[in-house]
Amino acid sequence: MKQPVSEEQRRQVLDLRRRHSLREVAEATGLPLGTVKTLVSRSGAFRDNDQHRNLFTLPPIKVSSETVPSVPELPPQEVVTGDKEVDAVLWLRSIINTGQAALIERAMEAAKRIKAPHDVLEKRYRDYLIATNPGNVFAALSSFDFADLEGLAARSIEKHRLRTEGRARFGDHLFSDTPAEVFCIEALEGLKLEQLGSLDSEDAAARFKALPDWLPQTLADCLWELDYWRQLYRLRNAVDRDCSDGPPEASARDYFVFGLLAEIRPRNKDEAKAVFRHLMRGNGINSEEDEAILDNLIG
Repeated sequence: MKQPVSEEQRRQVLDLRRRHSLREVAEATGLPLGTVKTLVSRSGAFRDNDQHRNLFTLPPIKVSSETVPSVPELPPQEVVTGDKEVDAVLWLRSIINTGQAALIERAMEAAKRIKAPHDVLEKRYRDYLIATNPGNVFAALSSFDFADLEGLAARSIEKHRLRTEGRARFGDHLFSDTPAEVFCIEALEGLKLEQLGSLDSEDAAARFKALPDWLPQTLADCLWELDYWRQLYRLRNAVDRDCSDGPPEASARDYFVFGLLAEIRPRNKDEAKAVFRHLMRGNGINSEEDEAILDNLIG
């Protein structure tokens, strides 16, 4: 006859499962592997947390009823440096910076008529900057990738796309606190900022863990939330680079959830691979936090 599992054993199984495999939990508790699997499955604690995901989701894109703004006219070409080819590149750069695909296409066609190699154009523009800004050691930096119009075009089009998406999702409230940011602010109310404007990570983690309904329950939940913060940052950064970080409480939450990647065990190989891909899309495995996450994935 099977012995009933006590409430204490059930809690122990669920707690251990967050850091260990099912087989390791069975060995640690002395319970049959099948019993452990059943307890974990019935708990629901290791399924994606829909309530959490609803909070950390960007508002939907809304089709605006406003008249679509007309494509701006080409800016006039001006004599800036006196070097015709360098001035032509400056003009083309001003066109590309509009982010308007139609104008950029015309600019890229015009760029084909410039015969000087990129490095030569960059040197000529750098010489002009140094000559017109004596004593300014940073002046020459503006010439970096000066003639790389294709790269500039790709960045400009993406920036324009993000700005358009930001307006479609948030209207005029892109820089207002989102419901997720309000949640973080309220959860960490009373914590004092440290010298660099951040919050103590241990204190923040304790506060967040005290609100289990809003915790990621799976690694997939973690990736979902981390992607939310990444997308929100990119939308804001496309409009104003100086106001794209959000409140310090949101940064503390982002750091906390990243840390959970080293605590919550992967449910399967695909989930582990998704976390690994997330790491590699960043800067690779190059910190103690990354190593801890990798150790968790390979168990």
